[in-house]
Amino acid sequence: MEKRFLGAVLGAAAALTLTTAANAGEVKFGLAEALTGPIAKYGVPIKNGFTLAADEINAKGGVNGNTIVLVAEDEQGKKEEAINVFKKLIFQDRVLAIFGPTLSNSAFAADPIANQAKVVVFATSNTASGITDMGPWTFRNSIMEADVLPVTLREAVKKFKIKKVAVLYGNDDAFTKGGYDVFKAALEAQKIPVTDTQTFAKGDVDFRAQLTKIKAQSPDAIVCSALAEEAANIILQARNLGITAPFIGGNGFNSAKLFEIAKAAADNTVMGGPWAAESANAKNKAFVANYTKKYGSEPDQFAAQGYDALYIMAAALKAVKLSGDLEKDRLALRDALPSVKIEGATGPFEFRRAPAKAGVETGYDAQQTAHVFIAKDGKFVLMK
Repeated sequence: MEKRFLGAVLGAAAALTLTTAANAGEVKFGLAEALTGPIAKYGVPIKNGFTLAADEINAKGGVNGNTIVLVAEDEQGKKEEAINVFKKLIFQDRVLAIFGPTLSNSAFAADPIANQAKVVVFATSNTASGITDMGPWTFRNSIMEADVLPVTLREAVKKFKIKKVAVLYGNDDAFTKGGYDVFKAALEAQKIPVTDTQTFAKGDVDFRAQLTKIKAQSPDAIVCSALAEEAANIILQARNLGITAPFIGGNGFNSAKLFEIAKAAADNTVMGGPWAAESANAKNKAFVANYTKKYGSEPDQFAAQGYDALYIMAAALKAVKLSGDLEKDRLALRDALPSVKIEGATGPFEFRRAPAKAGVETGYDAQQTAHVFIAKDGKFVLMK
């Protein structure tokens, strides 16, 4: 049913003369993010970063005289909603390109729609392996967990003199399961024994049974692949059980929600990412200052990546002479994106083509340096 519906929509769209569906001097970009529900802790900062970037770009005259318009839709962190939002943005709102969705799980469901419709889909928070394998219209400036987690693990092992670890991960989500797969390979490569491996499901709130089994093995650290809310509860419950071993996590840990729930229990948690709030580069200092002034709170990594993503897109758009034919303009934008290089809030950025897959044309991943952070006094700071 889903394929027949999509085919019918695409067929109807192809039969029409495609023209840019924005007012004269406007360029519309779709923003599909989780703006309500538990995943809003990631989606709202992303939207804030985009809005700040759009305000700055438009205040300077836009791109080639065109004003950037963001069409934001709430995909709620759900696969079904992401699919619906993508269809609306592509076929009804007729945006030039789409940013999002928030979770890798949702991306695996919705990104094929964009690729089939030949519309750029640009991820700012999808770090699971395989995202850019879905087609040549898929881009991301979120660094893959496969690039970050081995570095994070190596630095944590060095700092805490770790000899053995336990592993705990969510086994029903593409992001957390993918993070586990990367951690598992990194542990094997770095020859670190695993004392125990435990799993949980999305939405679980009681992790004491798994943690009790882990505690009995006395690991030097707990490697955990989880989203922020589950991660925070896992850490808090571990400390209540008397487990003092540090936690090593992935991109999902990087949220203020971790500290709202776990508070001081989160100290010594280690994770990696591309953005450091204290980075001294001029673009980042301006971003942090402007974001804090506009929203009354400090930005996080997800806000920074959303902010940079629009500047990346603007750089590509600057090289495109819009024709008014939406189909041609979407293709021209896609062709301009791979060569973009900028200095953003997250530092120097460029794309790299995802490794070729048999019979499948791939998209483009982020080529950036990963930093390693440690939790201290309610926030992540660069680990030294």
